[in-house]
This record gives sequence, structure tokens and C-alpha cells, in this order.
Amino acid sequence: MQFYYNIPMKIELTKKPSQEDAKTISDGLIRFNHKTIPDLEYPEATINFSIFTRDDDGKVIAGLRASCYWNILHIELVWVSEEARGHDIGSQMVEKAEAFAIENGFERALLDTTSWQARPFYEKLGYEVFGTLPDHPKGYALHFMTKKLVT
Repeated sequence: MQFYYNIPMKIELTKKPSQEDAKTISDGLIRFNHKTIPDLEYPEATINFSIFTRDDDGKVIAGLRASCYWNILHIELVWVSEEARGHDIGSQMVEKAEAFAIENGFERALLDTTSWQARPFYEKLGYEVFGTLPDHPKGYALHFMTKKLVT
């Protein structure tokens, strides 16, 4: 057992934290954040949503996963199947997500994409790179992009 400032502790790594332990650290960060910004939304105010595009048989051929929290739409991932690419489906899904965010009072969008994925696609939709992490993964880059949704 280690002691730091007379506080007994044991540092452990786990791949499968209990829900209770995971909630403890989330709640601790929320309490810390609320000391600085008392009216900051709680995680319960987060809106998680997905958009699906289906073919005539109901098969998912494209999708978008996102969440809205604080004042941000966070586009987590966009996927369009090979056979559905080139038909403006990705653009339509992103625009639908942005419209949903605006309708619910969110002001800005955030996403990331790797250098071999969709940076030009997002730039055509008005997104701008505000940061790049090189060698993530090695030999490539991760681009962080944003777009103001309301003027």
C-alpha cells in the first residue's frame, strides 16, 4: 500500500470497471465542474441519437451516431456503405443531425476524422480543422473539426 499525504491508496487498472466505480468518477468530475460553472448541464441532459439510411428491404446502408451536450453537437461517427457512396447520403445525414441540434438549442458541431477518411467531405459541409494530432495512428493524422451551427 502506498501513502501520499497520509492518504492510504492503491492504484489499479481494470478493463471492466463496475458501474458504481465508473459513476463515482463521473459524478466527481461533475461536482468539480459545477464549482466553476454552476448552471452547466448534467449528463442526464445529454441527447444521444442515431440516424439510419435503409434500402427498400430495410437493410441499413448508412448511419450516423451523435450526441448533444453543453452547447455542442458531437458527431461521433458517420458510415456509408460502399454501394451507397456518391449519392449524397452522408451529407443528408450530417445536415439532419445539424438541424436536430439547432432545433434543440445547440450552437456548434464537433467531430474528428483521420487523414485517410473524410476531411474533404466535412470541409465541403463547412467544417474547419482546428487541430491535428500527428501519428494517430502511426503514419496518419487525426483531424479535429468544428462548425458554427447558428449565426
